[in-house]
Amino acid sequence: FHIQQLLATVVSNCGCLLFGSEQDRMQLWHEQSHRYHTEMLDFKKLTAEAMNGLRNEHSVLFKDLEGAAVRVDRMEREMDYVEAQTSPRACANKADKVVDHCKYLTLPKNSALYSSLKTYCVEIISGIRSVKILKRVGSPKGMWTRDPRSSKVYVFNETSGDSIYQFNSVRDFSRSPGVTSSRQIRLPSEWSGPGSAVYNSYLYYIQQTADMDMQVVKYDLLSGSVTDVAMFPVESQATVYSLNPETVADLAADDEGLWLLYANSDKQIWDTRCPRENAEAAFVVCGTVYVVYNTRLASRSRVQCLFDVNDMVISQEAPLIYFPRRYGAHASLKYNPEEKQLYGWDDGYQIIYRLTMKRKLLV
Repeated sequence: FHIQQLLATVVSNCGCLLFGSEQDRMQLWHEQSHRYHTEMLDFKKLTAEAMNGLRNEHSVLFKDLEGAAVRVDRMEREMDYVEAQTSPRACANKADKVVDHCKYLTLPKNSALYSSLKTYCVEIISGIRSVKILKRVGSPKGMWTRDPRSSKVYVFNETSGDSIYQFNSVRDFSRSPGVTSSRQIRLPSEWSGPGSAVYNSYLYYIQQTADMDMQVVKYDLLSGSVTDVAMFPVESQATVYSLNPETVADLAADDEGLWLLYANSDKQIWDTRCPRENAEAAFVVCGTVYVVYNTRLASRSRVQCLFDVNDMVISQEAPLIYFPRRYGAHASLKYNPEEKQLYGWDDGYQIIYRLTMKRKLLV
């Protein structure tokens, strides 16, 4: 009896001790949970305050950036005004026969690849309406253009080669991961310089032979065959633009036909009187050649010399157009007469310039 009573007492005491220990643990857990909950609320409060502060700082920074963009835009306009006031006016030259110059840009007359005038175009560029930087792909120098008679885009990477790349549209090109992720067209001969042109599913490109004679090749992009070749003897190795010596000649298609700009020949040609020095590119709109100039330390590209083969542009209306400052200097500028746009290649960036037009004064 005494032994049983003692065991019962011990078990009873042990049970009380165990119960008391669990209660202490529960109390401790509640205290710690309350402390963690309080700390979490404090942390959430501090986080919310920090987020509000970041939002306010972001708003202030965004307003500052907007203000900076406005100031930059104002500065660009002021630079345009100052440059227009201090720079010499763009000159408009009339058609004239060449005497014996190799330092001026020239246009051939009656060449095998020169198209007859198809329309009576009466427009002249008045300014650049907008700029779209499509992407950056390929080499620092190259050329890209869109066929005015289709949606297809053609890319000439680097300054020479025997292949070009075709995209179904500008959108396809913009979404492509690179130049080579498209249809590759292998040509029967190598093209020289970023001065090619595409019109109505025909590719016109410059081929320079071993004896330095220059050939213009007409290539049918649909059939994959050469349909015509015209040769232009070159007396010297002078390139058409001094800032882009890789451009041995430049082909351009506009509303009136196909044009070729080069530096020297013994054929019957127009002498544009536009100097090659500091010229980086040129394009043709409605029979008017627009020559773009820059400096060797790349600055703001500008149109500063015009030549109209139809004698319909006078010097008083010749626009002095400055391109928005971007990266370096244009390796090529190609005009699309259907879209009234320029396709530019600037230090590996592919850029679209939308143009504003006006009627020529003599019309």
